[in-house]
Amino acid sequence: MPKDAVAEGSWRTLDPADAAKLLASNEAPWWIAGGWALDLFRGRRTRPHTDLDVGVLRRDVASVLRTLSIWEVFEAKDGRLTRLAAGCAPSRDVHSLWCRPTATDPWTIELVLDEADGETWVYRREPRIRRPMSTVVRQSPDRLRYLAPEIQLLYKSKAPRERDEADFPQICTLLAADARRWLHDSLELTTPDHKWMAALRDSEAGPQ
Repeated sequence: MPKDAVAEGSWRTLDPADAAKLLASNEAPWWIAGGWALDLFRGRRTRPHTDLDVGVLRRDVASVLRTLSIWEVFEAKDGRLTRLAAGCAPSRDVHSLWCRPTATDPWTIELVLDEADGETWVYRREPRIRRPMSTVVRQSPDRLRYLAPEIQLLYKSKAPRERDEADFPQICTLLAADARRWLHDSLELTTPDHKWMAALRDSEAGPQ
């Protein structure tokens, strides 16, 4: 959900290493998502990040929330925040949780809920788009797990903002041929007339 959709508090500026510290005791898999994931793929920070997105599988969210057991957690949907009571599961139509230590603290992390079928990741907007979980998450040289860039671009493709439009051509040229093909084929299922399609077809600059 866009961070300007709800004017209820500011966001603390964190980086992926901070997430690793916050979730160090959690055993469920998690990964960095959003713009930070693309910068981890690039291997450098390319722009300011005003928030920190952390991806988890919906089936593992209870484990992650136990790690943040004394925090405030809110379901974020359609520009509104709804307090999630301790021990309760998020609604099936909620894909984002905003989290902060106390009511007087800035928002600290956004948990982004992903779907899975066994060991297969499932794109929530088009269940025909699937990937083995082993290919969904990558690891940076400093051992930070992040969402594969082609999947992050697929999420951003629904309503790309100015920064997403700036990210796309840079990331596109860095993607391996099979990743560009996967993103092209996924967009063909979700948005056949998407303006990124031509660039994905025509791009020959990336590593093969």
